[in-house]
Amino acid sequence: MAHYDYVIVGGGIAGVSCAETLSYCAHDSRSVLVSASPVVKVATRFKQVTKVLEEFDVEEQSLDDIAKRIGSVGVLLDQAVSISHTERIVRLASGVALNYGKLCLCTGGKPKLIARNNPYVIGIRDTETVQEFQKRLQDATRVIIVGNGGIATEMVSELENVDVVWVVKHKSISATFVDAGAAEFFLKSWSEKRQQRNDEIQLNKPSARLKYTESSNSSLPSTTAGSALGPDWAGNILMSGKFYTAGSLQIEYECEIAGILTPDECLVKNLPAWENGKYPVYAELTNGKIIGCDFIVSATGVIPNVDLVIGCMPADGIAVDGGIKVNENMESILEDVFVAGDACTCAWETAPHWIQMRLWTQARQMGAYAARSMIAKTTHQSVHLDFAFELFAHITKFFGFKVVLLGLFNGQGLEKEYEILLRMTVGVEYIKIIVKNGKVQGAILIGDSDLEETFENLILNGTDVARYGEDLLNPDIDIEDYFD
Repeated sequence: MAHYDYVIVGGGIAGVSCAETLSYCAHDSRSVLVSASPVVKVATRFKQVTKVLEEFDVEEQSLDDIAKRIGSVGVLLDQAVSISHTERIVRLASGVALNYGKLCLCTGGKPKLIARNNPYVIGIRDTETVQEFQKRLQDATRVIIVGNGGIATEMVSELENVDVVWVVKHKSISATFVDAGAAEFFLKSWSEKRQQRNDEIQLNKPSARLKYTESSNSSLPSTTAGSALGPDWAGNILMSGKFYTAGSLQIEYECEIAGILTPDECLVKNLPAWENGKYPVYAELTNGKIIGCDFIVSATGVIPNVDLVIGCMPADGIAVDGGIKVNENMESILEDVFVAGDACTCAWETAPHWIQMRLWTQARQMGAYAARSMIAKTTHQSVHLDFAFELFAHITKFFGFKVVLLGLFNGQGLEKEYEILLRMTVGVEYIKIIVKNGKVQGAILIGDSDLEETFENLILNGTDVARYGEDLLNPDIDIEDYFD
């Protein structure tokens, strides 16, 4: 049986980040990364935008490439199937057993599919499912997208040449990230761009927008589901349907899928408005509508993948949301078992302006911090909570706009006892600031405002801005000069 000082399970952003940090900080130790997929996710072209806000691309690399990248950390293509905490053993599908000193689980999340084993329902989680989506989309005229988070929003904003029905359970789109005002800003701006695109098509003008398809290594065998998609994934692949026109968008608010029916089932039930079998599958919505489509995309988020610890993790080691509880050192209730990324739930008393949202940025930060915590425990040193956990900060792109979220950007936990400062120009920018007791608590910055560093500093420093009032967002006042 092979012994390792550190064993990492999972080839996503968290796992690779953990392995990279171990290779830098503990290169003399014996470490191994176990990945069930022949390709892993690597953060590249990293850019520190502000003290906390970071931006990077995510690339897929083969295990051979990642082995060269992380040097002293070994790499195994295998699937972990069980853990014996008392024996400190991880057993793999191949029959190999690994004895560990410290173990870091980076097993990610599993898609919450609205229907399993239905040929007309696909989940979007990793590169493999995106490729299946692209294949089906080529011959599609109408698709239904279910979900209101980041993946659903990115898909809707990038789809072309196909009619889209977007089913959301909230009163506004993209509710996981932005408020109703920002949602309206997105839709108005998107509508104008879509009309321009249709005009270009009718005038037989080439689209000004470039698309790039994602290449894959066909020599690599297909295994279990890969790791999560990275930032801006939707903008880097071709997502085009069968139509010559840009396609329409129909949004069904405050409803969910009640049932998925075949044309024959619609006929037997004598359901109205089922379009006489025009489509191969029909969605019965909770608002009473029956809508046909070529296929349904389930983009309803993920649940922590904790299958590996079932049977060895005490009940009080699992959080209400299904994640493995970790303390401020990313260690679980099982001694020397650390967890990072989507599989964990932060159980310590977090900073006032930080929230866990299971994003790729947090996965990268958690993986690196878990590695430092494991090393510190091995060498009997102390480790301080990473500065990244002081303030929630996320940067992404929706509907072609840069989106920056800072702190309690939607007033989370403030019980509506706050005021909102708002500045908006349709098609240009949407800026929303959350202020309580004269101090900035959070911000949503959509567009190229370049205000992220200013408001990050205001939140972190607890600066009293009460005397500025609405002038805080006065476009005629350069507030960066006051606070940077």
